[in-house]
Amino acid sequence: MGALVERSFHLSHQALFNQDLTAAQAIKPLDRKIDRYYRQIEGDCAKLMTLQRPVAQDLRLLNAFMHLVRDLERIGDYAEDLSELAIKLFPYPSHPVMDEVEAMSNHAQAMLASSLVALVELDANAGRTVKQMDDRVDLAYDTVYQTLAVTRDIQGVVEPILLMTLAIRHLERMADHATNIGQRVSYIVTGQR
Repeated sequence: MGALVERSFHLSHQALFNQDLTAAQAIKPLDRKIDRYYRQIEGDCAKLMTLQRPVAQDLRLLNAFMHLVRDLERIGDYAEDLSELAIKLFPYPSHPVMDEVEAMSNHAQAMLASSLVALVELDANAGRTVKQMDDRVDLAYDTVYQTLAVTRDIQGVVEPILLMTLAIRHLERMADHATNIGQRVSYIVTGQR
């Protein structure tokens, strides 16, 4: 599931920054697979909780996994949304903030990769590090948002500004979900929030 979410995020990046229609169109089938994994894993965890009556660490693990797969599923949904925004942006010239937005996307993708490595290795420290990485994405969001918000004398339509604002919001939320995954890994390993 994690690999599918990473792939989906990468494809949305290609769609947004390379105007890659093929990449944008490839996300919907991936999202359906991600959704199936989400339902299956959540169902399996719920079944284990009701039939096996886990205690302490096992219960903590199952609870964390249920939340963690939801975060992955949401990142996949945001990737699909980004690809739809990208297609709507295709007809417009590139906005001057696109380089900053691309850096924001790259950083959010690195956060997702780090959180998944932390999960595979059950590395509490790596999980906490993702939270620190989130500050860069938050700062980039604030900076780009302010740039877009003060745009004046717009020639033509305002749609590209609105679409860019939605895109940066989605990227910021994707980074937040990656942070949640890292923090849940720390919780699984240490039992501390």
